[in-house]
Amino acid sequence: MKSTNPSIFAAAIAILLLIITIAFKPFVIVNAGERGVIMQFGQVQEQVLGEGLHLIVPIVNTVKKLSIRVQKHQVPAQAASKDLQDVFTDVALNWHIIPEQANRVFQQIGAESEVVQRIINPAIEEVLKAVMALYTAEQIITKRGEVKAGIDEQLQTRLAQYNIAVDGISLVNIHFSQRFSEAVEAKQIAEQDAKRAEFLAQKATQEALAEVNRAKGQAEAQRLLRENLTSEILQKQAIEKWDGHFPMVLGGNGAIPFINIDQEDALTR
Repeated sequence: MKSTNPSIFAAAIAILLLIITIAFKPFVIVNAGERGVIMQFGQVQEQVLGEGLHLIVPIVNTVKKLSIRVQKHQVPAQAASKDLQDVFTDVALNWHIIPEQANRVFQQIGAESEVVQRIINPAIEEVLKAVMALYTAEQIITKRGEVKAGIDEQLQTRLAQYNIAVDGISLVNIHFSQRFSEAVEAKQIAEQDAKRAEFLAQKATQEALAEVNRAKGQAEAQRLLRENLTSEILQKQAIEKWDGHFPMVLGGNGAIPFINIDQEDALTR
């Protein structure tokens, strides 16, 4: 019998090793924005794999990848204000898993979807209720920045216990019940009507005062005119206005000029 060709044997060994490599994957690639949680027979290890290529022991070790990128989660929420008004809003939360604690997150909570459902959603609901209860409905609108800061601070503290970082929070479309909105609108209309009535009253007062001042001015002008109006001034004004014709008097014999008898006697003397 002929002996086996060594080159064929070597090729067979290489193919076998390649199959084993592909089947058992003695390495893992952690992509950008991820961390690898390494487990030994299902037990989470202390080591957290960073980005890049890592060798592992097949069968013994498995790796779970978690995203450490900033993720956005928006959820509708409802709470009650200090004056017992229903408050509705959408809470938009930006968050990420703390990279060096990815193994703790996976061990205690699970993958990203479980983090959202089991930790983030309940935390948002409870924190929102706690903060909104400190403000009246009007204050929630007028002090929106302060309300947001309070929610942000409490949410950071709460999620930090689970190795989750808060990157930012937004309160989207804050609104109240239909009945409260109608009451606010009615109040605004009443305030506008009251301001308009006040304006009209002030305007009427100013107009009346102006009329009084005008009357006083006219009375003072007439008083001054009376004090300074002498017979000489009246005679001068009459002469200045005379057009050269004597006034006519209708009598039995027709119209005759009206003549001042006193002035005529003075002329004939």
